[in-house]
Amino acid sequence: MKKIFLQFFVLAVIVLIVVSPRPSTVLSGDSSKHIESYMNDTARKITLLFVGDVMQHGPQIRAAYNPETDTYNYTDCFQYVKPYISKANIAIANFEVTLAGKPYAGYPVFSAPDELANELKNVGFDLLITANNHCLDRGKNGLEKTISKLDNLGIYHTGTFVNDTFRKQNYPFVLLKDGFKLAFLNYTFGTNGIEVDAPNVVNYIDKKQIENDLLKAKLQNPDFVIVTMHWGVEYQRKQNQEQEDLAKFCFENGADLIIGMHPHVVQPIETISYICQNAKKEGVVYYSLGNYVSNQRAQYKDGGIMAEIELTKNMKSKQTKLSKNTYIPVWVYKQEMPSDTNFMILPSENYQEYVTKFNMSEKDKSDFKQFISDTKELLEENK
Repeated sequence: MKKIFLQFFVLAVIVLIVVSPRPSTVLSGDSSKHIESYMNDTARKITLLFVGDVMQHGPQIRAAYNPETDTYNYTDCFQYVKPYISKANIAIANFEVTLAGKPYAGYPVFSAPDELANELKNVGFDLLITANNHCLDRGKNGLEKTISKLDNLGIYHTGTFVNDTFRKQNYPFVLLKDGFKLAFLNYTFGTNGIEVDAPNVVNYIDKKQIENDLLKAKLQNPDFVIVTMHWGVEYQRKQNQEQEDLAKFCFENGADLIIGMHPHVVQPIETISYICQNAKKEGVVYYSLGNYVSNQRAQYKDGGIMAEIELTKNMKSKQTKLSKNTYIPVWVYKQEMPSDTNFMILPSENYQEYVTKFNMSEKDKSDFKQFISDTKELLEENK
């Protein structure tokens, strides 16, 4: 009888471990032997890289396909931005597709090959935000398959959840990295009119919910609170009043940094003054990072920016500040050849190198140069 009970107990423990959801606080790159060295430092720094909309339109899916092996390959797409992603301590992207399986399709109902997520993992992305207007494109099945695939790959994600229990246990998402404790929140304005099927949960923009979530984040004593928003009006290069009001609301309720997506074009970066807990503060908001990779080729839509964020923590006072925020324009090069098409994300810093390397057409060179000029003009005039 004791032997049977023991076997049952061991089996129950195994089941509990397997089915238990991931804890909201994730240890990454930390161990007890490192904590002491962190405490002896006067200050520590950490770098974060945020990128915009990762999309898969039909031409992108077809370009990645190899009919001989019946597989998809995205190595070319990310090879030139991989050094930037790898260099960051934490890299975050807006994952604006589902991994719902075949038939794969682009706009308006996205389902991308799993190989896309594999490559995002390979190049070094740590966290994907999933609350956006396309997260329900394939309904309950698409949402749950996407979450399952990302979990299997070990890529952290937040914004959509299998059920409310998982949300309560895993949100706000808190990441411990190199002596820093960072909280991430993610919301979307909508899901293209598709209603979420119970028990699934999508984080919609709701001020009361955001206020509660920011309070919950604060109770976990993070060093920095980052809110990512899927908001604004598509293809508008300036933020609207609703975005400005919501950004200030988030800052006043405890956010330290806001990163925006959705418009598919770059929008300004702004420093907002506000009062939180009776103290005057300033917060930085990137209203829209634009497209990271897509098949949208019109002016302003054919690229985006990577937001480089540096945080500095005083290990004695335990105060963390945003010590640096910059950006790098990236342009999507659609290399069309007689027998092949490639989509490649090219950092603007190496413009001349890529123009020469790929022997670009005059139109491609002009479009690339125009995107860099348009982006810098917009962002510099709004400093």
